[in-house]
Amino acid sequence: MNEKITAHPPKEEREKVLKEIRQLENRKKILENKQRNEERRVRTRRLIERGAVLEGIFPLPPDLSGVEVKAFLIALSHLPGAAELTANVPKSGDTP
Repeated sequence: MNEKITAHPPKEEREKVLKEIRQLENRKKILENKQRNEERRVRTRRLIERGAVLEGIFPLPPDLSGVEVKAFLIALSHLPGAAELTANVPKSGDTP
């Protein structure tokens, strides 16, 4: 009774492990892409909301270029008291 217990040959075992590694790497890439997409979506929403606030407070012409809006905001930042106002704005992550 010389029964041999056959284990997976090393080549098959190696291929199985390599396949599992590829699957895990692909899952990792999928999760990283989902995370990047979520971060992009959150940033886009924040930018849209802030742009809407800007347009609501300052009735600027809709055909104003980005450079002109930037120049307008820079000019506002140089007004007396602007530095103090921005210094009092809570930083991200700070508790009020």
